[in-house]
Amino acid sequence: MTDANHPTAPDFQRLINGHHDDPFSILGPHSQDGARSVTAFDPGAREMWAVIGDKPHPLAPVDGAPGVFRGKVPGDKPYFLRGAAGGNSWEFEDAYRFGPVLGEIDEYLLGEGSHLRLWEALGAHVIEHEGVRGTQFAVWAPNAKRVSVVGDFNWWDGLRHTMRRRGATGVWEIFVPAVGDGALYRYEIVGPDGQLQPHKSDPVGFGSEHPPANASIVRDIEGYGWSDGDWMTSRQAAQNREAPISVYEVHLPSWRRKDWGRPISYVEAATELVDYVKEMGFTHIELLPISEYPFDGSWGYQPIGMFAPTIRCGLPHEFRDLVNAAHRAGLGVILDWVPGHFPSDPHGLGKFDGTALYEHADPREGFHKDWNTLIYNYGRAEVSNFLTANALYWLEEYHADGLRVDAVASMLYRDYSRQPGEWVPNKDGGRENYEAISLLQRMNTATYGENPGIVTVAEESTAYPGVSQPVDQGGLGFGFKWNMGWMNDTLEYVKKDPVYRQYHHHQMTFGLVYAFSENFILPISHDEVVHGKGSMIGKMPGSDWEKFANLRAYYGFMWGHPGKKLLFMGQELAQWSEWNHDAQVDWDCLQNPAHAGIQALVRDLNHLYRDTPALHAKDCYADGFQWICGDDAQNSVFSWVRRGAPGDPEVVVICNFTPQEQGSYRMGMPATGRWREALNSDAEIYGGGNRGNYGAVEAHAGDHHGQPAYADVTIPPLSTVYLIRDS
Repeated sequence: MTDANHPTAPDFQRLINGHHDDPFSILGPHSQDGARSVTAFDPGAREMWAVIGDKPHPLAPVDGAPGVFRGKVPGDKPYFLRGAAGGNSWEFEDAYRFGPVLGEIDEYLLGEGSHLRLWEALGAHVIEHEGVRGTQFAVWAPNAKRVSVVGDFNWWDGLRHTMRRRGATGVWEIFVPAVGDGALYRYEIVGPDGQLQPHKSDPVGFGSEHPPANASIVRDIEGYGWSDGDWMTSRQAAQNREAPISVYEVHLPSWRRKDWGRPISYVEAATELVDYVKEMGFTHIELLPISEYPFDGSWGYQPIGMFAPTIRCGLPHEFRDLVNAAHRAGLGVILDWVPGHFPSDPHGLGKFDGTALYEHADPREGFHKDWNTLIYNYGRAEVSNFLTANALYWLEEYHADGLRVDAVASMLYRDYSRQPGEWVPNKDGGRENYEAISLLQRMNTATYGENPGIVTVAEESTAYPGVSQPVDQGGLGFGFKWNMGWMNDTLEYVKKDPVYRQYHHHQMTFGLVYAFSENFILPISHDEVVHGKGSMIGKMPGSDWEKFANLRAYYGFMWGHPGKKLLFMGQELAQWSEWNHDAQVDWDCLQNPAHAGIQALVRDLNHLYRDTPALHAKDCYADGFQWICGDDAQNSVFSWVRRGAPGDPEVVVICNFTPQEQGSYRMGMPATGRWREALNSDAEIYGGGNRGNYGAVEAHAGDHHGQPAYADVTIPPLSTVYLIRDS
């Protein structure tokens, strides 16, 4: 209780007009002449009492200030308010009798933009405060003249719960008694020009309404009972450069539809998706952005609720059920994370407090022409803090094992997709975005430092150096980088009619020139099967049989190539249709043996890759790869050796990208002896013609292709064959 400051009539007028920025200086209990005086405001009340126990103490209306009441309330015991009007009465706790929740440490860290647990300070938290259960609301809006929390608990009336400004931090907070999990709310903000802004969703809110509705929802995210301790303590071994990493990329709302077309729920996916991914031999599930987003057609890549798992598939604890189930099955979970831009929807971050707060004011720095979105102001400490803390939030609160960072190239370069005159150079006159680089380095340093065993992955399409090098060595600090060049080159090759492939042989070999310059993941992602690009099977040339054979050969090439693997859902079935975010994967196609054969091949490739150290242990090391024959363009044949640690059986991978069988093809071999045919994409079980080497080949002494031995190998048409040396 503070001393009264003797508010004047103008103070009360500002209060009832919604222009007072310090309502706590007027409302609530204050000391006056050595006694407690209570001032209360309820726009709907005509009478008001402060009630202690069962004894009401009348508060007198303040002249010229409708809804404002004042009076002495004896003692120091807690009170509640009783209002009356038109024969009705109601009781409620006075939000203005409660002290602040945020402490000095929070205030200090918020002020300097270094609060790595930002979500523990800001947002809506269901707590007990001064003996009363309710929700603490806190939001950053430094340039606002007034901020109120409005919701279904106060008739969306911005006069009822005007918040407390926390000094120079720019943070506003209030504890609202009796508000709990499930309450709808937004922030009502008066900008620096005195204009009322559109109601804003909570930037650090933990839940949201079902789109197109967009109010934030109070979600109590405390108290989940994790049972994934074994995975969490051992996951580092499953996510390093030597581990087999094969990722199944999923847009959860369209992986499988239920009932009348609704998306699968997190709880259902905890069984169905997890069981499927495990059976298919993938090591990780990568989810397209889970952060809440308003527009289905953005697939989550235009998020507004960065701290809220999308309600489309369920509640926060139910999302934890999915992650927990994946971990118990030995699967990692990687989340797509979008720090590169955000949409300009009125309820979002744009002009949040009436100013360019999260974004740049200059559209040459703050607007993405490609996506009609706004770009974060990475150089602002509080914005950098917001994004870094958000990355930590998903790793810590939801036990995510990694983040795949979207559109890194668009962050790194100020002139990304811009013409001359449409961008602002950096302080040195160059195109690099120093502030974004610093943000990415800060994020990677924080996430790896705070959460051992996690992994971060960059979707980065340029030759920017050191993306997956440590920050202390001048790199960006990512664990892995998507190999977009490999993807583009090899897809262009495999789409060509085989008769022309001999003239484009380099598109399949060029990736090895730089394959070990970064820690690469080979991605065939959602972007390759949408917007008219066609499905994977649709890209393949020739008859239907040739299309399936081509795709089998290509997947064999991919799994034998250095680099971790990523495949988008539906590609493992060779579905004919492009991905449609409003439908589901074409599971019905599996009734056709050719599609079931592709699925079986991907499953077996995954298991072979995981079980064979030579195929994964040196994915990122040059000494794990050696060409046998990379220049047989005329026959479109490629062959190489994969090696692991000393003593690991070597693997020879041979690809034939023509529809002609190569019989008795003399192939250099790393050693004499028996080499068993560990996988043949032309096997009948995969839909092939069952041609091959009767289970093994014998290698004899004699130099060939620079190798000390040779074997005469049958390479079926449009196929990939794996040979493993028998020990």
